[in-house]
Amino acid sequence: MSVRGRSQPLTFRQEEVGYVMERWRAVESCSLVGVGSVGKSNLLQHLVDPKTQAYYMKDVAQGKLFRAIIIDPNMLGPLPSGGETHEQFRCWAGYELMMHRLFLALYPFDMLPADEARLFYETYQALQDGSNPLFAYIGLRYFELGLELFMKRDVQIVFMFDEFEELVRQMPVKFFITLRGLRDANKRLLSYLTFSRSTIPEIIDRFNLPPLDFEPFGELFTDHIYFVGPYNDADARAMIQQLMQRADRQYDDYAVNFLLWATGRFAGLLRATFRSLEAFELLESHTLITEADQLARQIANQPAVRTECLTIWNSLSSTERDILRELCKTDPRLDINDLRLKDAFTVLIKKKLVRAQPNRVMVEPPLFALFVKSNPDQK
Repeated sequence: MSVRGRSQPLTFRQEEVGYVMERWRAVESCSLVGVGSVGKSNLLQHLVDPKTQAYYMKDVAQGKLFRAIIIDPNMLGPLPSGGETHEQFRCWAGYELMMHRLFLALYPFDMLPADEARLFYETYQALQDGSNPLFAYIGLRYFELGLELFMKRDVQIVFMFDEFEELVRQMPVKFFITLRGLRDANKRLLSYLTFSRSTIPEIIDRFNLPPLDFEPFGELFTDHIYFVGPYNDADARAMIQQLMQRADRQYDDYAVNFLLWATGRFAGLLRATFRSLEAFELLESHTLITEADQLARQIANQPAVRTECLTIWNSLSSTERDILRELCKTDPRLDINDLRLKDAFTVLIKKKLVRAQPNRVMVEPPLFALFVKSNPDQK
């Protein structure tokens, strides 16, 4: 299976990847939560890279065939918004997308005997046959049959749901209940990963879904939630080196350290800030030491940097935004004993957008703090 995009070093996102691979080794589902600009795409592509999987899951790779398959809800076609059968059609569209990605990930099905490979292909075609008046209803049955052909050949599969909020928005709750059923029937070989900007309970609340109905699927992730933060120092420095090579520019250690500090090592913000540096000719060491705050204020007004900060801002809940606005005031008054605020405050710390010190609470990174102070909702 080929992996598109630039390959990362095996040590890239070592903590995050190590956590995910540990879950996969145990055939457990997990939920990754991270704000916009966190570098999600690079992480997902790194997770599906067979070299990464072989490095972290040697014993699994030796014992059975393994595939991690990204499901992007943006690849769903137009879906009906009403009608008696619109929920059935939406479920069918979800199964069709997963079956298609399964087809692409395992083609040419050489792990199957010829007759079973032919049966999978026929099942794949049957699921897509819109001439069958029951196609929307029996889509689940065809998808189940397709999975079973690989399950009985000891193929371990992880479906990775990218942009999970969008999938929840598009799919009926019944779709997720059936995914739980498929997992229960194949506990030894099937699991899921979600990547979202909010936790699953927050997503359920945002879309006004019945919590008890969604609970069977959501509880798969209850004990395995990981907040993906900015790059560590080594990954961030490696990214800056790549950016300098591509731009054919070189910055000294003072400029590099300024980039790390100002961006908090958030991938998207780091990229946008690096490009914005071209507009500033004076990046001498003495300037970065004595006027770092002033330079940060100038860079924070650059369109590319503001756009990246807006991406982070838009990925937050209204409660999280309220907290950040208050923290950026001269005399913030925040009652974190309020349960609603306390939970959101804790999540902001996990997202690395707030740092709590004994006598001070800070919004991070500095460029994002400047953005929040600019009253972004008024722009």
